[in-house]
Amino acid sequence: MLSIEINGKKLEIKEGSSLKDAIELAKAFYIPGATVGIIKTGAQKEQATSEYKIITNKGEFRIELSGDSTLWNKFNHSFLDKNAHWETANSIAFGPVETDIIPQRIEQKYNRFDVFFGTGGYDAKNTYLMFAKNKHISDYGSPKDAVFAKIISGKNIITNLKQGDTILKIEPVIQWETLLDKISTSDMNVKLEDGMKIFTYFKVDLVNESPEGAEHFLALIRKKLFIVDTFSHSFISDDALKGEGCQYEHWDARSEGAVAVRTDGLGNGRVYIYKEDRTSSAVHSVVGHVSAGIELIKTADAGSKLCVLSNPERVMILGMSFKDAEKMLAERGLKLEKSGYTGEDAIIVEQDPDTTIEIISAGVVTGLGVSSDKIINVSFYDDLAPITLDFFRHSLRLKDRPLGPLPVVYTYENTYLFKSEKEAEAYKEINPENVPRTKVKAGEIGVTNQAARRYGMVGVRLTDDEKYGPTGEKFECTNIIGKVIEPERLKGIKVGDIIYIREVS
Repeated sequence: MLSIEINGKKLEIKEGSSLKDAIELAKAFYIPGATVGIIKTGAQKEQATSEYKIITNKGEFRIELSGDSTLWNKFNHSFLDKNAHWETANSIAFGPVETDIIPQRIEQKYNRFDVFFGTGGYDAKNTYLMFAKNKHISDYGSPKDAVFAKIISGKNIITNLKQGDTILKIEPVIQWETLLDKISTSDMNVKLEDGMKIFTYFKVDLVNESPEGAEHFLALIRKKLFIVDTFSHSFISDDALKGEGCQYEHWDARSEGAVAVRTDGLGNGRVYIYKEDRTSSAVHSVVGHVSAGIELIKTADAGSKLCVLSNPERVMILGMSFKDAEKMLAERGLKLEKSGYTGEDAIIVEQDPDTTIEIISAGVVTGLGVSSDKIINVSFYDDLAPITLDFFRHSLRLKDRPLGPLPVVYTYENTYLFKSEKEAEAYKEINPENVPRTKVKAGEIGVTNQAARRYGMVGVRLTDDEKYGPTGEKFECTNIIGKVIEPERLKGIKVGDIIYIREVS
């Protein structure tokens, strides 16, 4: 028998077993075709660390040793389960414990987020672990050159700590210098060896401070996959929503396992996951933290497809019937309020609040329904018009939602013209792409390209045409992006109506 681990769970498995056998035996979460990370026994080489993780009842922060760490190494374990004994506007003190430090009766300078030891009554039997909240000068009965570390992440935790709060754990942060023998694979036939550690997914806990950013991330992983488009020694990123706007919400250190969205500049909308600590950034809004499976991220190569779960899961009722939405929400302890059209065939096209974090906080979401004949199912020609479809999905928000609104601006005979609510012409040039040669088939969707003045216009015609595209433009001015599955649903719509485009395969 072989002893292995899969997602932290110990498992005994027969010799000669494959990766597939282990996943099935463990009933591990895995999507076929995704990448699995494997670390062989003894493969992890650790280097001495200067960083420590301090976990309190209010959350986690990290310190980096910078001065003489002798006293810290000798006594840090003594502060486990110790409460904050007192606090001021400038500092907070945990303890006391007994040590052998030598107190000094001198004032010393402290910068914000310094870490140091102090004493009560200049007595080493009453030693405190102290954190500076502000820059100041004081006499804490500390040893000479008191500061031995700086807080490098989780600084918001320090500012929120109060008298009575508790240190629960103090752990060294082990840095992986290298993984000497690692495997990143989607081959389920890989034979397992004794001591292997297998990781099939990672999990992200989202933060309440970033409702918009969290929703951006949830949209990115709606298929429970994170694609490694960009790879470096310190981070990986998924670029699927690059170019999609996301507001800055949460200033925090980009510590190991932090998930952040770039909110401005080159790469706006790209989602990063950090393998090493980085400082806070004015253009990277932190939306969550990896709570399990960081090893999968560290073993992944460029091009990997990584399985991912989120906490909480996304609350998205767009495209659902009221009945199905009500059932799904009830299972999560949430309520549904109905608005708009509420008939048996109603489909939800808007939700309020808009984000998962806000919905869970409120405990209720309002769904706006429309008649199902307003939902237009479309099959897109991704292989023929990828650039134009990128523009189209962006303008209708189909990159992050199951359906998008498309207002009717003109109709005549068997032709229907639309213009997206979202101004998107500045997003990407619409150069000629997949222009018709001999005929446009009934039901095909076209977008006017930049060869014509009205570029960005969307059109559908219910009859074949051998001269003009669906928007009424010449063939060379028309990019064909897909076909409407049930074009007869367009009959009877008029200027001012809104239809809703839903992508189908």
